[in-house]
Order: sequence, then structure tokens, then C-alpha cells
Amino acid sequence: MNPLGRFVRVELHGVMHYGRHNGAIIELLSAAPWQANVCQIAEIPAAGAVLRAPCQPSKIICLGVNYRDHAQEFGHDLPACPLIFMKPPSSVIGPDEPIVYPAYWTQRVDYEAELAVVIGARAQRVPAAAALASVFGYTCLNDVTARDLQRADGQWTRAKSFDTFCPIGPAIVAGLEPSDLAVRSFVNGELRQQSRTAQLIFGIPAIIEFVSHVMTLEPGDVIATGTPAGVGPLQPGDVVEIDIENIGRLRNPVVRGGS
Repeated sequence: MNPLGRFVRVELHGVMHYGRHNGAIIELLSAAPWQANVCQIAEIPAAGAVLRAPCQPSKIICLGVNYRDHAQEFGHDLPACPLIFMKPPSSVIGPDEPIVYPAYWTQRVDYEAELAVVIGARAQRVPAAAALASVFGYTCLNDVTARDLQRADGQWTRAKSFDTFCPIGPAIVAGLEPSDLAVRSFVNGELRQQSRTAQLIFGIPAIIEFVSHVMTLEPGDVIATGTPAGVGPLQPGDVVEIDIENIGRLRNPVVRGGS
């Protein structure tokens, strides 16, 4: 399959399908687009298609403190090496699916706009110079965070891992040059974050080299590259949008959850 294009995952009659978004249609594929011998099996109108998270990662690796302005915002020193943590696959949702605010557990839930890398080929101990060969494409990610729990715990697992705390989408764009893309977030239509990936402390090749020497990356895995300055709180009833140049806009409403 030609790796260039916009790739989505759609729900059709209760069944999930990978697809290529091609103008007014979505070409349904026989398997994930990074797999071998993938072919088109059908097509459906893009209008009205129900988009889900565009991949099913076995793991989501995230970068902390990886924008210069965000480090300054929180008073952090610039890290000497990538600061990584993980979100579980159970936290993943797709476009327009609700972020559930776990009000019983937390009083401060923040949005974090991030460019995410989707792995297309198994990567184990790869050098930075060869790292981009393992990338399938790029998408938007919202690293939703219970900020009060992050501060109280001193480590980030609980704060980052609630169900619905990892919206991804709307599409994976392959063949994209990621080094200087605009990254923005909006809450209820109001601009909250605005930066460019040129402000990353560690670029994507260096991140992949570092992570792949810690753990093997599998096709479909996701690396979230960090968030710029301007993170802030969400409330039930809000609508949060992550917008990345040449990728699109990931929209999610926020709803109140129970215990």
C-alpha cells in the first residue's frame, strides 16, 4: 500500500475497519495500513462516517517537559534526556467520544495538546539516523491529566491513566514532515495553547532512539511528543479541541463521571 495519505478507523454496523480517507469517500482496508498486502475491500461516504481512534496501540509512551515554553511555565529545568511515562491502552478514545471527568477522584483535570507519532514497523534499539523509517504517520493526541493527583502522587501513572484520558485522532497522516507544525488547543472555541513542533527539546528521531533502547516499539504503538505552554483546566460541559497543522482537529466533549 502507498504509505501517503490520511488513514482513519471507522465503526460500521458495530465492526471496526481501517480506512484511507480519500476526499468524499473512505476506502475500507483489509487490515491496518502498516501491515503487508493490505488491499481495499469496499468504500463508504466520508460524510456521516463514525470515526474512532485511528489505531489500537499496545502502549502509549509520552514525553514530559519537552517544549521549552512548557518547561518555563512550570518552572522546570530542561531535561538532560527524554522524560518518559506511559498511558494504558484502556485510556484511548476517538473523535467526539466523551472525556469522563472522574470527579470523585480529582478536582483538576487538564488538557494537553500533543503531536503523536504512530509506529509502522517494529523498532528495537534503532539509531536516531534511522528512526523515521519506523514511523507510519502522525496524529493529534490529548494527554488528559488529573493535575492535582499528579502533584500529590509525585509520579504520574494515576493522574494520566483514567479511562478516556487519551483521545487520539481524527486521522493518521502519513508522509508528513513533522519538524515545524503548528500545535493548538481550544476550549469552547477559545484558543488556549499555540506553539510549533520546532520548539521541541527532543526531536522525533532522538525520542524514538531513546524509547526503542528502553522498550521495543510495535506497529500501531503511539509516542506523544509533549505539550507546549498554556495547559489548563477542563470542566464537565466543556468541549476541548486539539488542532495540528496538516493533520486536523480532534474534538471531545467533557462529561461528569461517577465514583
